[in-house]
This record gives sequence, C-alpha cells and structure tokens, in this order.
Amino acid sequence: MSFRSNGSGVKWQKKSWLNSHMFFALYVYNVDDCSIHFLSPEFRLAVVQLFVTSDKSQNLKRASQLIKDAAQQGAHVVALPECFNSPYGTKYFAEYAETIPGQSTQMLSQVAKECSIYVVGGSIPEEDAGKLYNTCAVFGPDGNLLVKHRKIHLFDIDVPGKIRFQESETLSCGDSFTVFETRCKLLLYPGAFNMTTGPAHWELLQRARAVDNQVYVATVSPARDEKASYIAWGHSTVVSPWGEVIAKAGTEESITSADIDVQYLDEIRQQIPITKQRRPDLYNVEEKKKS
Repeated sequence: MSFRSNGSGVKWQKKSWLNSHMFFALYVYNVDDCSIHFLSPEFRLAVVQLFVTSDKSQNLKRASQLIKDAAQQGAHVVALPECFNSPYGTKYFAEYAETIPGQSTQMLSQVAKECSIYVVGGSIPEEDAGKLYNTCAVFGPDGNLLVKHRKIHLFDIDVPGKIRFQESETLSCGDSFTVFETRCKLLLYPGAFNMTTGPAHWELLQRARAVDNQVYVATVSPARDEKASYIAWGHSTVVSPWGEVIAKAGTEESITSADIDVQYLDEIRQQIPITKQRRPDLYNVEEKKKS
C-alpha cells in the first residue's frame, strides 16, 4: 500500500487514509475520482460533544439519541468523541473494554441503519487477544461496518506541575493504516484534549492542518466534566479549507453542525495550487508493511 505526497498533505489513490496524530485522529481524505452514492458535493456534518459518565449503558443511550437528533437536523455524517462509552483514563480502559462486534458497536450499527447516515463512532476501548486498543468503528447508512481503526500513536504526556497521562501504560498501538472510500475531503479527529493542551493547541492544530492540506477539519471532544479525573477541553470545532472556524461548540453537551462544500474546497485548491507543486522526484511517502 503506497501513498503519494501532495505537497504538505498525503494522497491515497481512490481511497481515504485513517491514521492517528497527537490525539486520536480519523483521516477521511480522498481524491476527485472517488464517489459514494449517499453523499453529494454538499453535505451536513454533525459532531456530537457527548457528556460521558461512568454509566456505560447511559452513555450509549444518550449517544444514540443525540445521533438521531443530529440526523433529524439534516446531518449525513455524525461523529462521536474519543472514548464515548467510557470515562477517559488508563484506570478505566480495561473495565470498559469490549470486543468488536459488541454492545457499543451494535448500537452504532443500528442507529446508522435506522437514520440512513454515516456514523463515525469516536473510539472505544477494544479488547482483542489479551490486548487493549483505542479503536474507532465507522458504519455506513446500511448499518454495515465500513472500517475499524486502532489508534497508532498513543497519547503520552508529562507537563511538569500540570498533567501526566500515559496511554501506553495500558493500551497497545495499532499496527496498520486503514482506508475506506468516501467523497469527503475532510480530516476528522475524535479527540480528548485536556485543560493544559486544549487552550494551547486545540484550535491551533485544527486551523494549521486545514491550511496545510486545504481540507475541512473537524474535531469531536467529550463535553467538559469538572468532576472527572481527566477533564476534557470541549469546544468541538469545524474549520474550513481556508483556516476559518465555521462552527464551534462550548464546553457543554451539544450537537454542532456545519455544511461541507466540496466545490468551495476545490476553489481554494485552484487559488493556491499546492497539490501541483509537489516534487515526487525528490520525495515519496509510503507505508511500511509489518514483517
């Protein structure tokens, strides 16, 4: 499986590339010759900033209802935050972990089919063969699983006097990239920035990635819970290919929607044609298969 650099971005021939960045990242990225029957060049994206509790059943029930609410508001693609079924913390991952298929992914499949939409299931702690992963499952309008992606770059942080958090103490890394076909020209990040990294980097990284790659960027955070052991920043956001914030949530539980206009994205790429300025004679990007 090989990738081609298009300047500051990466291009997958006919398919999308899912990877992970500083926080959990779902790359929904494609080229012009890829099409899918359910989405037009303009579609509505909704990011669900869910208030996550210690009650898994309540989390799933609330997530299902908010997905339905977003669909009723016209959303064609709905995304949930990282660890939407579980409190975010290394001490919780093993307790809340489940196999795929399992309770959480069955809910995602059912609601995607019922609403005839795409559902990006944030992430859940997944257990497989004695290992734990931070895993995102994506479902199509027919309720079928399109892709399962395990977070590759785990979140380890140690800021003296502020926060220390080590996903690698309990989670294992995924070992492969994941692709699925879509018309979206969008980078979608289910994430959980905290009260240290949130104000410093959350919006900055989104706007930078939007301009670097000339794509829409959306982030989905859990709602802020001041009583949690890990306090999420919130502020789920959608950024345009020009780097403008076009939709942004506060800190509370909410549905934030934005209309994605692929034609506008193409206009930006014509105005500043970085994709035509790549130098394949000097560099190349490719995936190394695990031996």
